[in-house]
Amino acid sequence: MQNSSRQYPSFWLDKPYYSFHAYCQNVFHEKLYKIALHAGMTCPNRDGTLDSRGCIFCNGGSGDFAVKAAGLTISQQIRQGLSLFGDKQTGTRFIAYFQAYTNTYAPVSRLEALYTQALEDPEIAGISIATRPDCLPEDVLNLLLSLKQSWPDKFIWVELGLQTIHQQTADYIRRGYPLSCFTNAVTALALRQIPVIVHIILGLPGETEKQMYETVSYMNTLPVFGVKLQLLHVLQDTDLAGDYLCGKFRVMEQEEYIHTVTGALERLSPEIVIHRLTGDGPRKLLLAPKWSLHKRTVLNRIHYDMRVRNIWQGKALQSSLQTRKGNL
Repeated sequence: MQNSSRQYPSFWLDKPYYSFHAYCQNVFHEKLYKIALHAGMTCPNRDGTLDSRGCIFCNGGSGDFAVKAAGLTISQQIRQGLSLFGDKQTGTRFIAYFQAYTNTYAPVSRLEALYTQALEDPEIAGISIATRPDCLPEDVLNLLLSLKQSWPDKFIWVELGLQTIHQQTADYIRRGYPLSCFTNAVTALALRQIPVIVHIILGLPGETEKQMYETVSYMNTLPVFGVKLQLLHVLQDTDLAGDYLCGKFRVMEQEEYIHTVTGALERLSPEIVIHRLTGDGPRKLLLAPKWSLHKRTVLNRIHYDMRVRNIWQGKALQSSLQTRKGNL
C-alpha cells in the first residue's frame, strides 16, 4: 500500500530513493542496460607504479561480468554484449561500460580510439568510464571534454572508486591516493560538465556505522551525479579473503546491511542518482556474505524497510534543515 504521507517526488517512480531506473525513464524514456567492456588496460596499483598487489579486495580487475574480450575490439565486444540479451525485451539503446581495471590509464591517442569506437555505435546512448582519480591528468580531462563536444547527443560519465573518506581504511585496502586527489578529480570533471558516479563500500573492516555515514554525507558537499553503494564482498584469491579466513574481521549480516544502507540513503542528497544498492558478487568466487547472492530479496527488503519506517532519500537532511530553522 502506498504511504499517503510520503514526501518524495513522483518522478522517483514509487521508490523511496532516486533510482537509476527512474533516471533513465525520466531522461531517456526507456531502460538503459550496460554492456561491460574490457579495454585491455592495467592499474597503477598492479603494474608497480604504486603497488603490484592491487586493492585488497580486488581479484584481478573489477570487470568480473565483462564479455569475454580476448582479441576483440571494442566494437566487437559491443556486438557480442548485445547478443547476450538475445530475445529479451530491452530498450533500443545501451551504455558502453568500460569496466575492467583503470580505463583512463593509457596514452590519450589510444583512449580516444577506444572511446570513439563505442560512441560511433548507433545503439550506444553513451559511455561510462571506470577509473581512478589519480589517473585523470589534464590531457585525459581535455580528451573527455572534446569527445563530449563532438558527441552532443550522447553522454560521457566517469566512475570513481572512492570506497571511503577515512585514510586509515584507505591505507588498509591499499587505495593508493589521498582524499584530496578524489576531491580535485570530481571538481575538475565538474568544470568540464562530465558527470561523476562514485563507488562507496559499506562494511569495510574496522569502520563504524558513523564512519560509513560520514563517507556518504561527504557526497553532499561535491558535484556528484550518482552513487553506487556496494556491500563489501569477500572474493576468493584476494588478500581480503586471507584476512577474513583468519578471523580478522566479519562481514555484515543481512539485517545489519539493510539498516546501514537505508540510513545511508536517508543522509544522501535526493538529487544524487542511486546506481546501485548492493552489488553482484560472482557466485563462483564469493566467500561471504552468501546472503548477498539473493539480490532481489535484498532489494525488496530495503524497499519494504524504508516504506514501513516512512523514510526516503534525503529525509535526514530535510529534518536537519527544519531543526536549524527552528533554532534561529
